[in-house]
Amino acid sequence: MARRFVEQLRDGDNLEDVYLVTDKQLRANRNGNPYLLVELRDRTGGIQGRMWNAGDSIARGFDPGDFLFATGKVQLFQGALQAILTAVERVEPQKVEFADFLPQTEHSIPKLTERLKGYLLRLGNPHLRALAECFLMDDEFMRAFATCPAGVKLHHAYVGGLLEHTVSMMDIADKVLALYPGTDRDLVLMGVLLHDAGKTRELTFSRAFGYSDEGQLVGHIPIAVAMLAETAAKVPDLTGEPFPRELMLRLQHMILSHHGELSYGSPKVPMTPEAMLLHLIDAMDTRMHMVLRELKDDRNNPTAWTPYNHNLGRRVYKGGAFGDLFGESGGGYD
Repeated sequence: MARRFVEQLRDGDNLEDVYLVTDKQLRANRNGNPYLLVELRDRTGGIQGRMWNAGDSIARGFDPGDFLFATGKVQLFQGALQAILTAVERVEPQKVEFADFLPQTEHSIPKLTERLKGYLLRLGNPHLRALAECFLMDDEFMRAFATCPAGVKLHHAYVGGLLEHTVSMMDIADKVLALYPGTDRDLVLMGVLLHDAGKTRELTFSRAFGYSDEGQLVGHIPIAVAMLAETAAKVPDLTGEPFPRELMLRLQHMILSHHGELSYGSPKVPMTPEAMLLHLIDAMDTRMHMVLRELKDDRNNPTAWTPYNHNLGRRVYKGGAFGDLFGESGGGYD
């Protein structure tokens, strides 16, 4: 029997299939009785599963990152689908098709990579172009950069998501830079490449998406600053000159400030035109992706609104435009 992906599930459906567990919590209800809360995912999306009266013996039978054959019933609860589970059984990894469980970008990774190279290899500043070439010639970095998600859950959380997010930001920068002639185009484009480059070491993405020890202890912003220093040390081999200190300071500042506010995890706020533009472009692409993804992923089609999204802090209005947004006329990189 062909598997049913999460995006195909509807209210009232029976659930009988294998899913990847990305989160597991043993909780107690109002009466103190234990229940199991799990996040079940495949490459099309995720659904919360609840198993009532599930004790330690069931919870100890699997961990996040395991594959689980789940049996139960799909139901609508507070505007979102959930699965009420009646049985779960761990499945050995060699018995599943990994491609069914890791979500991937809808765009061609080779084509996205070529677009990335096109922007970087046209940089006018010879030091920045040489820096870009050093990153592009690093096969290990490029393999990770082309497959890494941009996040675990919030945005572009799929294989190739970091590359897609980066190219999208470069497209935006290419369009808006002409409006701000006092802003250094080469610095902005290089900053776009670097701002999330640390996620290639912060995140793990071979089976389920998660955080490496380095990611938990250091984080992608300091990692990216270190990667910049490591790679800039190779630039003199191409240029015959040390990498300029002023460029290094400006790039470091762009990485450190790209979240925009101290409260959002940046140790510095943007204090140059290039850093400010990088932050705004990053925020724009991230938020717009989250809004459009919320519309696209909402399977509660008859309503005019999506369920409340805690990350966006709002529901999103679908109205009569929902069908037009994702019809045959949709654009893309392909």
